[in-house]
Amino acid sequence: MSLKSIVGQLKEMRDGIGSMSRRAGASDGRAGHGRAGSRHSWPGLWAEQPRRHGQGQEGPQQQHQGRWANLPPELLLDVIQRVEASEATWPARRQVVSCSHVCRSWREITKEVVKTLEECGRITFPISLKQPGPREQPVQCFVKRDRATSTYLLFLGLSPSLNVENDKLLLAARKVRRATRTSFVISLASNDFSHSSSTYVGKLKPNFLGTKFTIFDSQPPCDAVLIPNNKPSKRQSKQVSPRLPLGNYNVATVTYELTVLRNRGPRRMQCTLHSIPAQCIQEGGKAPTPTGTIHSVDEPVPILPSVKGKEPAVEFSSTSLNADLSGPACTSEAPLVLKNKAPRWHEQLQCWCLNFRGRVTVASVKNFQLVASVDPSLNIPAAEQEKVILQFGKIGKDIFTMDYRYPLSAFQAFAICLTSFDTKPACE
Repeated sequence: MSLKSIVGQLKEMRDGIGSMSRRAGASDGRAGHGRAGSRHSWPGLWAEQPRRHGQGQEGPQQQHQGRWANLPPELLLDVIQRVEASEATWPARRQVVSCSHVCRSWREITKEVVKTLEECGRITFPISLKQPGPREQPVQCFVKRDRATSTYLLFLGLSPSLNVENDKLLLAARKVRRATRTSFVISLASNDFSHSSSTYVGKLKPNFLGTKFTIFDSQPPCDAVLIPNNKPSKRQSKQVSPRLPLGNYNVATVTYELTVLRNRGPRRMQCTLHSIPAQCIQEGGKAPTPTGTIHSVDEPVPILPSVKGKEPAVEFSSTSLNADLSGPACTSEAPLVLKNKAPRWHEQLQCWCLNFRGRVTVASVKNFQLVASVDPSLNIPAAEQEKVILQFGKIGKDIFTMDYRYPLSAFQAFAICLTSFDTKPACE
């Protein structure tokens, strides 16, 4: 049987299972809507996984799994390797996700075949959004801002395509306005920003002046030692399932400084990434890389300890990646710090300029490039210190580009870029 015919039968099986899930969801009055239910959003892909909706529907699923689950491991490995190699870009890459949804054996082999984002440079599963980007070439994305709904959508690609259905939605954020300050809630879906939802990824909270932003992750970073914060949150718990984590983990801090250039230059900012040690950018260094899944559909999520009726706010230190959980945090490793790349003054244009290599076309105070700010004792090569790790800039009305690379993840890069959209009275 050829690879093309195998993929074709996988599509038929996926469509059949997806139609059963849609019929069951419609009967319960939970039909999805909006962009999050599209073909190329993470919840839309999750909906295609086989689920049991009663005894009457187990027969077709058992027939599908019995047809494919008994393939010899060598043949199954070869099939998935061929599919993974041939479907390199979205939307075609959703076929790799479909392979992991056939049954448990297919899922395990697919997880072995699909490499991390740093190794292969391809975003496949939602966990790729928490993994460091590739070292050589940046991951190129764009952000669309909707002023009416205060939402920000992160898509994979160079720029918006003519066919919006081909744009792969990675993350979405909504600005929540409060009496004294605003915050951003980050989700995998563009129509579900509930903290108790399985699509909740994290949040961004600024201080009153808009000079300091704290990035919170919904799940503990990989191989990190957690330091509980005794200050409880005032927000009441809305947990609806014991499978969903309820904690927030302080993974990064973004600080803006009062610039003497005022509106003539980019804002001066500094990002302290508590979850990434500074040594990771050395030759042979390794950034923490999660290999599980974000709110996995079939793997339990550890329940976090919490105070009754309160949400635990947990901070952690990247300086204690190898520390003993029962002892105090070790400070032998410093966290990675990013800073603005210094612009140069253009005599002919009479303005401050940065080389965005054609990815930014509109002048804006929001445009920035971040490079590593490392201690000289680490002996980091000058080329590594000048390498742009994250750049963000405007290309049109409410359209921005975002390019990131190792050791940042898509979630961290998106959260840092969101700080540019908040009001900063002390910096402007």
